[in-house]
Formats: sequence, structure tokens, C-alpha cells
Amino acid sequence: MDALVAEDVYRRYGETVALDGVSLTVGKGEVFALVGPNGAGKTTLVRALTGTTDAEGSVAVFDQHPRDVDRERIGLLPQDFTPAERLTARELVEYYGGLYDESRDANSVLADVGMEEDADTHYENLSGGQQRRTCVATALVNDPDLLVLDEPTTGIDPAGRRALWRLLENLAEEGTTICLTTHYMEEAERLADRVGLLADGQLVAVDSPAALIETHGGESLLRIEGDIEDGVAERLDYPTEVTSHGLTVKNVPPEAIGTVVETLSAAGVTYESLTWTDPDLEDVYLELTGQAVTASGESLESGDKPLVTGEGVSS
Repeated sequence: MDALVAEDVYRRYGETVALDGVSLTVGKGEVFALVGPNGAGKTTLVRALTGTTDAEGSVAVFDQHPRDVDRERIGLLPQDFTPAERLTARELVEYYGGLYDESRDANSVLADVGMEEDADTHYENLSGGQQRRTCVATALVNDPDLLVLDEPTTGIDPAGRRALWRLLENLAEEGTTICLTTHYMEEAERLADRVGLLADGQLVAVDSPAALIETHGGESLLRIEGDIEDGVAERLDYPTEVTSHGLTVKNVPPEAIGTVVETLSAAGVTYESLTWTDPDLEDVYLELTGQAVTASGESLESGDKPLVTGEGVSS
């Protein structure tokens, strides 16, 4: 039995189609990431999957309608979640723990999300990243079988984000099923067993990160900027394109970069910069949707990847 099954889920808000026939499955113990920019339909899909909004089609969680599932089994962190600001982090986790018949010790959960030193700080006095980590703790306090997180690391600084990634990896190893949404491609690539790419309410591809990159990611590129003569390209053993800024050499493995540099030196070439890039999920999303996703989750209708891949700004 899968943990979560959705078939042909459709949701409209007025004239706007938020979900357009989405079907997916999430296996028990799997980490599944829904990836896409703001407005792609991620939050609406999370609400449909957890029974917090009505949608056409069918959804089953642990082989039941989402609203019929024992609440003890599900942990949910919405994207927009503002708890009582005058409670401390510890009081908030204790409050939400009290909503269940059984719950984890609040201090233990706060330690898991890196909030043990600020447990007695009122929520309103926490930084944005600390607030988000406290919110994650409220979703973990019932030790759920299925953990659903909508943009869990938005606003968290890079170190805090990586600490949360380690926590989620540990939960997955212990058997927790995790479904998360994100616009951070690095997050999805690191955490997810499978990724669903969502654009304009449609699921355009589902597979492991490695399989998506291999199928749709394109080629590795070595970009060499400088005033380089056309004949130099003929000396290289890889497909090479001469541009107005220099050379772009395709499919150069990392271990062969030194050989390319030696060839350029032997030809008397000087250059301003050398950059090697491997395809990633950003390239996949761009290839399949024609959109690039910025650090803030906005989409760019452009052929260029965003210059910033996205790290939070609050601790």
C-alpha cells in the first residue's frame, strides 16, 4: 500500500486553474519533492493531498480519504503558518503536542530543529529562520508516519537549511514518509528519492533526480572566456563552439579539464576565466517548461538560468 495516491486532481479558483489533472503516488518511506516556482500549484496540491481543500479527482492517504485518516499519523506544515506570537518556542511545541493522544517531548523536538538554545524566546522575537524551524518542530511533535512540508526551509539561512536537511534524511532512514514542496533545486536533488516537476498546475515529469538530469539535463559545459582564435577549437578533443566571448566546450568530464588547459597553454592561449558546469535540476526544469526559477521562487520566462540558486537570509 502506498502512503499517498492522487489521481487526476483538478482545482480551479474562479477563472484560474490551479491544478490541471495531477496524478502521483508516494510510496511508504519515500521522500517525494514537488518542485516549481510560486504559482505553479504546489500549495494547492498539498492542500488537496491533505484534505484541507476540496478538489476534483481522487486522493487517498494510507488507503483512506485524507479527512478520514487518524490525525496522529500526519504531520503538516503549511507554507503560511503563523502561530500565537506571544508564546515561546517551547510553549508552542507543547501546545501542538497536547492536541494528540501521544506526542514527543518538546525539548527533544526543539533540539532536532536546532532551537534548544532559543526555546524560551517568544515567537514574535525570533528571526524568520528561527520561526520557521519552530514551525517545523510543531509538525514533528506527533512523530508522524507521513510528514508533509510546504516550503519548509524558506527564510532559513544556509547552515540552518543544511541542518534541517540532515534531520529530514534521518527521519526518512527511520521510515517516515516525507512529501515536501520547494523551489530550491539543490534541496530537492539532495533529499528526494523522486521529484515531481510542477508547472502551471500540471505535473510535467516525475522521476529520480539523477534520471531526470540524465534524460533532460543536457550537457556539461566548460566555458572559457577570452580573445581566442578560431583554430584553437580544432585542437580540442570535444565538441566546441566559438562564441564572441571565447569558447564553450561540451561534455568535458572534470578529470579532463586539466588536459584542456594544457592544450590551450600549448597553443599560447590566455584567457580571462574558465568555468565548468554540470547539468542539474534547474536545467531540467528549464528544458521541460521554458522557465527558470529564481531564489525567491519566481519564474523567469527566459532561456537563462537564474544567477542565484537560492540561500535564505534569516537565521
